[in-house]
Amino acid sequence: MSHRSADVVVLGGGSGGYAAAIRSAELGRSVILIEENELGGTCLHQGCIPTKALLHSAEVADSARTASQFGVDVTFDGVDLEKVLSYQNTIVTRLHKGLQGLVDSYGITVVNGRGRLVGPNGVEVDDELITGGAVVLATGSSPKTLPGIGIGGRVVTSDQALVLPSVPKKAIILGGGVIGVEFASVWASFGASVTIVEAMPRLVPNEDETISKYLERAFRRRKITAKTGVRVTEVTQDADAVSVTLGSGDILDADVLLVAVGRGPNTASMGYEETGVMLEKGFVVTSDRLRTTVPNVFAVGDIVPGLQLAHRGFQQGIFVAEEIAGLRPDVIDETGIPRVTYSHPEVASVGLTETAAREKFGENVETVTYDLAGNGKSQILKTSGAVKLVVAPTGVVVGVHMVGDRVGELIGEAQLLYNFEVDAAQAAKFVHAHPTQGEALGEALMAVAGKPLHVHG
Repeated sequence: MSHRSADVVVLGGGSGGYAAAIRSAELGRSVILIEENELGGTCLHQGCIPTKALLHSAEVADSARTASQFGVDVTFDGVDLEKVLSYQNTIVTRLHKGLQGLVDSYGITVVNGRGRLVGPNGVEVDDELITGGAVVLATGSSPKTLPGIGIGGRVVTSDQALVLPSVPKKAIILGGGVIGVEFASVWASFGASVTIVEAMPRLVPNEDETISKYLERAFRRRKITAKTGVRVTEVTQDADAVSVTLGSGDILDADVLLVAVGRGPNTASMGYEETGVMLEKGFVVTSDRLRTTVPNVFAVGDIVPGLQLAHRGFQQGIFVAEEIAGLRPDVIDETGIPRVTYSHPEVASVGLTETAAREKFGENVETVTYDLAGNGKSQILKTSGAVKLVVAPTGVVVGVHMVGDRVGELIGEAQLLYNFEVDAAQAAKFVHAHPTQGEALGEALMAVAGKPLHVHG
């Protein structure tokens, strides 16, 4: 068996893995990066990038369909999914080549193959042993299903939904979380009749309850049906349709069923447990410094319990590279990681929900919800929604929750408010450019400070 070694060995070339590899190389370490498929992982090839390309095509379709509202004469003739996929693939290919060039420029050795942990400092790939002073596990996640629901034919996960050759006329989406509402948004924009089935009492159940209500209202206006608080009891399909039986007794029929019930960690059959890496429900158990139960073995990204977000993977990858290099970086506050759902309308949040804040700080938590009806730019864009602030008894902003088209672009300022523990009254002193949607955040801060300006209703 041949043998190679490096200061840092990274198993997995997705967001967390390649970030750990690049930052380690920046810090002067030699790095070997092992990837079974393609650099960039789920995010670049089956997740963030291709889904957001689809969502942009959907936004363009909506713009064409509603152009007359803005005084522009346009004829909407439908969606050519082959051209949409071509546009999507062009972006993925360009970013993939750029990432390959970036990794190469840092002198990182990339090994293509399926790696298996074989000791506290060794990874086996085919007939080669690769050892490192430190090993970073970054093997990511894949779509989950539910017991009794087989994937195949008209029953698909997000992986297959991304490359469907045609737009379904009727679609059922099992799961009203981020992936479910994003695909519901795309397909509705493309002309499909969409029903979401969510076992929890509301859509995007991890978000603040106020935001869920705004999103549900917006989806109703878009004729997207949401059946919440109900479970699926049976799924059957034939050559013509898929049939879904609900716990309520309702039976739904559609062309396609998207199973969007979350993603599970890729940790099976990789030698983790045999080497002493503790798993819990398939996830790798780590300390707050992302160390596993085996010395010098670290874990990042979707295999670590918490938010399954590409930018969390980046942040953890950078953290681990700095930890290995002895820089003692600050522990990551996961509540301070921004969250965006890119549906129409968008949802963006950071920090604590109102419920979580009241559990932590008691009943003296203050909230203010500023409706986008009072925001000039939102009216120009014809979007509705709101910005909600959650403020601790000390006056510090501990949560920002937003819904409305393009609010994802406001999350940068929002995350600074939370992560720097900014006093709302202090932040209210700073003026926002007019007319921008950023003013909505400014108006919410002014309202908390007791000096609201453009508050309607």
